[in-house]
Amino acid sequence: MHSSNITIPARNMRSSRPMRPGLLPAPIAAVRSLARKIGERRNRNALMELSDDQLKDIGLSRGQTESDVHVYSRY
Repeated sequence: MHSSNITIPARNMRSSRPMRPGLLPAPIAAVRSLARKIGERRNRNALMELSDDQLKDIGLSRGQTESDVHVYSRY
């Protein structure tokens, strides 16, 4: 019998490419971390610009925003 040489395409093309360990994951992780920190900083700045009445409307006080924002930014 003759066996045919059939290739089944992968669903995710990235998984079919060989990846050198340690070459790409580190820069990607650094970019993701930087993007997360930038987003957290934007959120923190927007929260700090709210008036006390606006903070009260969303159930926060000025003291909570100053303490909770720093805790949130660590994660």
